[in-house]
Amino acid sequence: MGRKVIVATCSLNQWAMDFERNQKRILESIKEAKARGATYRLGPELEISGYGCNDHFLEGDTLLHSFQVLAELLASPICTDIICDVGMPVMHKNVTYNCRVIFLNRKILLIRPKMMLAEGGNYRESRWFTAWAKPKQTEDFFLPRMIEVVTQQKTVPFGDAVLSTRDTCIGSEICEELWNPASRHVEMCLDGVEIFTNGSGSHHELRKAYVRVDLLKSATYKCGGAYVFANQIGCDGERVYYDGCAAVACNGKIVAQGCQFSMHEVNVITATIDLEDIRAYRNNLRSRCVAATTSVPFPRIAVDFALTSGDPFIATSPPIEWKYHTAEEEISLGPACWMWDYVRRSGQGGYFLPLSGGIDSSSSACIVASMCHLVCQAVKEADGQVLKDVQQVVGDAGYVPHDPKDLCNRIFTTCYMGSNNSSEETCSRAKELAAQIGSYHLVLNIEPAVAAILSIFTAIFPMVPKYRVHGGSPRENLALQNLQARLRMVLAYMFAQLSLWARGRSGGLLVVGSANVDESLRGYFTKYDCSSADINPIGGISKTDLRSFICYCADHFGWTSLLKIYSAIPTAELEPLDKGLISQSDEADMGMTYEELSVYGRLRNQQRCGPYSMFSKLVSTWKDRFTPSQVKAIGDRSSKIDAATDQHSKYDTKHGPSISPSQQPPTNELNCQSGQNTSSGVQVPIIIASAIPVNVGSKSCLIDDNVFHKTCASMLKTKRPSEDHRYVSLNCAFSASEITCMT
Repeated sequence: MGRKVIVATCSLNQWAMDFERNQKRILESIKEAKARGATYRLGPELEISGYGCNDHFLEGDTLLHSFQVLAELLASPICTDIICDVGMPVMHKNVTYNCRVIFLNRKILLIRPKMMLAEGGNYRESRWFTAWAKPKQTEDFFLPRMIEVVTQQKTVPFGDAVLSTRDTCIGSEICEELWNPASRHVEMCLDGVEIFTNGSGSHHELRKAYVRVDLLKSATYKCGGAYVFANQIGCDGERVYYDGCAAVACNGKIVAQGCQFSMHEVNVITATIDLEDIRAYRNNLRSRCVAATTSVPFPRIAVDFALTSGDPFIATSPPIEWKYHTAEEEISLGPACWMWDYVRRSGQGGYFLPLSGGIDSSSSACIVASMCHLVCQAVKEADGQVLKDVQQVVGDAGYVPHDPKDLCNRIFTTCYMGSNNSSEETCSRAKELAAQIGSYHLVLNIEPAVAAILSIFTAIFPMVPKYRVHGGSPRENLALQNLQARLRMVLAYMFAQLSLWARGRSGGLLVVGSANVDESLRGYFTKYDCSSADINPIGGISKTDLRSFICYCADHFGWTSLLKIYSAIPTAELEPLDKGLISQSDEADMGMTYEELSVYGRLRNQQRCGPYSMFSKLVSTWKDRFTPSQVKAIGDRSSKIDAATDQHSKYDTKHGPSISPSQQPPTNELNCQSGQNTSSGVQVPIIIASAIPVNVGSKSCLIDDNVFHKTCASMLKTKRPSEDHRYVSLNCAFSASEITCMT
């Protein structure tokens, strides 16, 4: 006779330190799980407090408020007759742990602390938490009085244990423990645990869903059993986007899939599992049966409750094929959801983007426009919270968005900031794209501001700097380029603050950046230009992926102006035009094509190659294209600095820091992307964030280790720059950015 269990898992859009509304979303998910017949409900990691509390985890108030929410959950009638598994920080014997608290009918069954902390890439959990280092051991945890009043318990088990109900056995993992080679589910399997659960706080990376799904399938394929996975969804107040993907796997097959990107704050899925299927599957794994006879048992918490329904004819959830998003779809959806979270919770009235007519700024514009499409779709699906948030952002309590272009016009301002070096082509491309997506578009000329700044300089020094084409030195040429770029940043913030006021609306706009990961990797951008913004949604995406994304948007949304942008030569337009035509090329300035830079990035960031190892691999990789001498020449060209002309000053050029790879710049001068530190050490309140998560702190520029997979064949045909062009060492850019991969 079959024993059918309905389990529920969810993705919640929690917010750091927002205890009241976090509690509301938890209760809503439990209510929905019960309505679907579930007897076990799993939630994301640290869902009560929010995952991104950071140093607030060191405060006693965070622990206090977490227990206050737990007391409300325990006392709620919604939480009866279902085992609830929630995440929160807990202090035990003066040590704070990242814990799962599992309760049933006003009784806490177990507090299970995390045993393997996440430390790589975005994560540094050991700053706030300590890993539980006593496997298969429990201790008595003395409950706070506010909890004791509700549960009538003085102590509860705290540690590494499993739950034994009347009909099955359940064991918990927490996030990193699934990814670790010594995952706890292996030992749990040998001890007869049939249902594994994992509440996670796992951020989005391009193509990361493939890794998650493989882990879930392999865990249950080799061990048998059901694996229930929950994850946060949304930005949680941090610089990364948590991308849901709640799932249930059984015996090596996925049987339930949750959404990866959603505007909805509560997303619940359920699956019906037949325990007899698990037992039969495991009994056929003869090597597992032999290993199980010698396994050391876990402490078992007896639970007088049955998860099964008693109805043997309930249909089990059939295996399904996971529906993956393409990388282009992920770029369209992930950053868009993140940006909506950010703007609705910031209290601002929308976004402002300097739109140059190039691929990078156009990609940022497309992401905001995609956000408007998602918002309108959510309103169409009767999501009351999204509608309420839209009305707050636009400042109109009666507004109901139906047309994405109309919404875009209300909350998104684009601005073409032309100069004497700008071409009519880029201006028309920007205007055409703005018309197609619906943004409120401005066109202005920065030349009066450039002249005003130069007049201040010439009033002090009786010298007029010139561009290279007019006979100026490299230093003069770069200074004039950087002046334009930095003025655009100043004007962007001024217009972001005042443009809504000028249109008769209250509030301000958040400035959107458009610096891709290749530029950060190469050090190819002006400090405090478009790389300085409130939000940079493409900061973790390579140029090659952005080109594919542009083609996707042209096809999916019908924004045909993007085809012209795609075919245009990437250029900063900071030097004078040649007979009205563009004379400057990004690839010529960098000394390599974006395709070549992507190969460098994979070797350096993913494979951790130094210069010698990189050269050795490139000789093999490019053997059909270049001789070893030519491979060396590429590196030489990209690292050449003309010491005689002293072209580059430290941290003051578009091309990055002119220091040797071994030098470590002072901390208060680093951070060439976020703009958080200045040479004086003064903190500037600028946040650079990427929904395809890039963690930009005072000393790092975190790069997605999967962003380089696609290449653009057209870039292979790009003509190489001349030998005498001057470039900054690629290794300098690596050292200055301290690039680290995500886990």
